[in-house]
Parts: sequence; structure tokens; C-alpha cells
Amino acid sequence: MVPQILIPGREARLPRYAQAVRRAGGVPRFIPEGAVLPPECAGLLLPGGGDLSPALYGQEFLGSHPPDPDRDRQELELLRAALSCGLPVLGVCRGMQVINVFFGGTLLQDIPGHSQINGQDRLHLVKSDPRSLSARLYGPAFLVNSAHHQAVDRPGAGLRITVRAEDGIPEALSHGSLPVWGVQWHPERLRALPGGGDGDLILEFFVNQCRRAPIHRR
Repeated sequence: MVPQILIPGREARLPRYAQAVRRAGGVPRFIPEGAVLPPECAGLLLPGGGDLSPALYGQEFLGSHPPDPDRDRQELELLRAALSCGLPVLGVCRGMQVINVFFGGTLLQDIPGHSQINGQDRLHLVKSDPRSLSARLYGPAFLVNSAHHQAVDRPGAGLRITVRAEDGIPEALSHGSLPVWGVQWHPERLRALPGGGDGDLILEFFVNQCRRAPIHRR
């Protein structure tokens, strides 16, 4: 079975995610704002984007960019629906932060040294927990791309930080009992950067997990 992977948004705005999911053996399924989880989908990929509202994790605005409440609401509801069906979830950049907030965690609203430079991703070293998925896929230390100014602070319930940058910023997480993973870097465009690793590895793992998952309509 070729699994359909739900990506909230429009393909025209997220073409690299579509290409990466196809390379990994899945079929990307895009839905417009306000739509619910389609019954045929076998997994949920939460993409990068703007900042979540700090109100969702009990903070005032302390460096966050203006939020998109409709997007926040939809992605949190899609995440809730996917988990209720036992579907795998992968969060990328903002998507990792959505996962953390969903499980009751908090975010650092403005951090130095991780945003793009003149519109280009940074590359920097990260280190994996030796027990983690990232260590299995990429080894104990590897280069990732960076294009964010926010990050996970306190992990949500059941979540474990599995990769950190050299300055301590969380770069990946996973849930202890649910098929949920998040990465702060952008695997869909990592392979195109000089010196970057193979971002497709995490996407291939995710699509394989989706291939084994129960179909939502069941």
C-alpha cells in the first residue's frame, strides 16, 4: 500500500514537502484551511511556518511574530484526530513546536543564532541521544539546516528531547508511547544544501510507519 500523507496547506506553497514525501514512497495529500482529517490518510505531516500564539502555552507575547489563529486551531485539531486514530505524526520546524504545545509544553519565543541568514538556511552541528531514532538514522553527530527563531523549551507530557544543538537548543523529540516525532530542521530541503545530510532518511522512516498504520476510515 502507498500511504497518503496529510500535509495541511496548499501544495503550491509547500512543493518541497510534496516532492520529499513522494521520494520517500508516500502520496502527499493537501487540504485547505478549515478542513478535517480525510478518512484515507495514513499519517500526518505538520510543516514549518509562522509562530504559534503564545496564549496556547500560557505566555504573553515575548518576541513571537503575529500568529495565525485559524492555522493554529486546525493543526491542533488535526493532531488530536490523528492521534485518536493511532496514525503516525511527524512535525517539521513549526510542526515540532505544535506537537510540543499540544502535549502541554512551552516554547522559547525568540532565540539567537538559528534563523536564516540573507534568506538562506544555516547549517550547524547537532548531537543525538544514543538511544534515539536520529542516532540510528544519522549517527551521534550530524549537520542540519536551521531556519527558526523559536524552539521547544519545556517538553510536553510524554515527550523526550532526543537531539540538541551545541548551544543546548532542542532539535528533535519523540513521544514515549505514541508514533509521534518532531524535528526542528527542514529535512525536505536538507539534501540540497552543501554539506547537509540526507533529510530523506527521516521521511522514509515516517512513510514506512504510515504504511503499517490503521487507515482512518476503519
